[in-house]
Amino acid sequence: MTKTTDLPTFSSLDELTRFITHRRGLYVRWSHGPASDLPNPSSTDELTGIKLPGLSANPLDLEDWWGKRPVRIWVARRLYDYCHLPRVKDARTRPWVLHGCETGRGPDNEPLVTEIEPLGWIADEVITDACRIITEQPGRWGTLDRVEPEEESPSPLQPSARRQDRR
Repeated sequence: MTKTTDLPTFSSLDELTRFITHRRGLYVRWSHGPASDLPNPSSTDELTGIKLPGLSANPLDLEDWWGKRPVRIWVARRLYDYCHLPRVKDARTRPWVLHGCETGRGPDNEPLVTEIEPLGWIADEVITDACRIITEQPGRWGTLDRVEPEEESPSPLQPSARRQDRR
């Protein structure tokens, strides 16, 4: 891990993979970082404007059902799912790893965490590597990007042509 702005940086996917195998209660959050999130650790539901009781984050903990599959692919998948956020929200949005306690679920069923301990930034190269690994997998998969092109106005009942996830 290298050190950046008082928080170390995970500089390789292998390094992050090793880290998550030794500690539970880990999450990745995409935001401007702990300095902006921790003074008021609450996320806001963009649809309704409701303040949520914790920061929305995505779990990194390995699930038992994953079995003996490569942990590296698990971590890559967890990072890939939200790699679109810097493009669609704000270019200053970056992923960082935290330890926290789940206090509830947000409107997209994402964990809301409190008692946050920032652990490290995730380098751009790690995200690039994660994206490469996931796009090389045999199944079709896309990020959880919900943004539609402006020229399209799909019905809420019709699946988006851009979304390729298999949910």
